[in-house]
Amino acid sequence: MIQSMTGFGKHVIQLPTKKITVELKSLNSKNLDINVRMPSLYREKELELRRIIAEALKRGKIDFGLYVEITGDETSAEVNEGVVKQYMKQLRVIAEGEEVRLLEMALRLPDAMKTGRDEIDQKDYEAILEALGQAIDKLNTFRNKEGEVLEKEFEERTAEMTDLLDRVKDMDPERLASIRPRLHKAVEELKTEIDANRFEQELMYYLEKYDITEEKVRLQNHLSYFTETLKSAQSNGKKLGFISQEIGREINTIGSKANYAPMQQLVVQMKDSLEKVKEQMLNVL
Repeated sequence: MIQSMTGFGKHVIQLPTKKITVELKSLNSKNLDINVRMPSLYREKELELRRIIAEALKRGKIDFGLYVEITGDETSAEVNEGVVKQYMKQLRVIAEGEEVRLLEMALRLPDAMKTGRDEIDQKDYEAILEALGQAIDKLNTFRNKEGEVLEKEFEERTAEMTDLLDRVKDMDPERLASIRPRLHKAVEELKTEIDANRFEQELMYYLEKYDITEEKVRLQNHLSYFTETLKSAQSNGKKLGFISQEIGREINTIGSKANYAPMQQLVVQMKDSLEKVKEQMLNVL
């Protein structure tokens, strides 16, 4: 089972006087990168919230948003009565007007309101943790669904490469058989006499040079291991990335040794399938 690094999760909890909203968005990244937006009141809890997110989501570029909206009569802002009275006294000296009008003007001046430093309410924080847990679950559900799509894509591409490898295996005897007449033709063009034993030695040399038996076996093993890793309990994009690199190495070696146009065409098709795997691999957790 694999997971995508792309996901979104949101959860809202309504308290008697507050609405708490937690949003999580995840995009692909080589490492874990958490960006936090939250009210300053809860900054002291940021490290703990980051730890919870990191343990749950592992990798990705994560945007975490915490929003707390006051829905009741609760407020931490108060009128700074002494300052407002002084403002109104000064305003009366320089301007005439109704008391209500002067009060409106005074309230818009600096320091007319004072905000006390609230303490975090434990029940509010417990609600935040609950909302975060729910948002993480929703994001992981999203990741799993995206992972299913990616897994299907990888299975199709792996099947394509396996089929092409089988065709390479079937073609290999034909390729090797073509080497002798090609060498004979090259010698005839030189218009010189050659020793038959020497010719056979050169033929054996070329057969060994162009032999791809080990590459075929290793490529088959890598493709099988890739499929096995896809089905493992944990998503491991880095491991799949390493395996795909090994697959590419064997495909390239077969292409360089083939020296046979029909087989090289199959190699090009394998490279195309592998390239599509690598493009999608960037998004695997």
